[in-house]
Amino acid sequence: MSLTELFIIAVGLSMDAFAVSVCKGLSVQRLKLGHALACGVYFGGFQGLMPALGYLLGSQFQNVIVKVDHWIAFILLGIIGINMIRESRDTDAESLDSSFGFKAMLPLAVATSIDALAVGVTFAFLNVNILWAVTFIGVITFILSSIGVKVGHVFGLRYKGKAEFAGGLILVLMGCKILLEHLGILG
Repeated sequence: MSLTELFIIAVGLSMDAFAVSVCKGLSVQRLKLGHALACGVYFGGFQGLMPALGYLLGSQFQNVIVKVDHWIAFILLGIIGINMIRESRDTDAESLDSSFGFKAMLPLAVATSIDALAVGVTFAFLNVNILWAVTFIGVITFILSSIGVKVGHVFGLRYKGKAEFAGGLILVLMGCKILLEHLGILG
């Protein structure tokens, strides 16, 4: 997997965290640097941790599933992407607690990184350098989540749905690309 493909996947995975960060930015009256850093650390940390766990899980079954790994990657990325696109259409106003403490941030970090666990499983099948991948995904998510807090504080919910839609579309397209490459349709 090339650095460009990994970057695209990292951005796609980080869109849920970005969207929640936008909402967290809305929830505070007076924005502080610590708010952006808290979102970046929690979301970036879990987005990096979950693919590593998925990779370890996927590595255990790699020899059994190697003949259908491209279908698994296609299906997992497709499901995750379609779910993100569906969520981007949700017009219900979300209200988040204005707390950036452990009890408020941990469930959000886990919830936004579950899809990264499944992507980690696909990384095992694709023989991706997992250390590079999780570092890259974690750093990209840290940056975008930190920016998301500021965007939410300044612009409101205007970009939340668009970010989730873009992230979902990216993951669906990456799944299709992996499948088409393995089928020999794309070079």
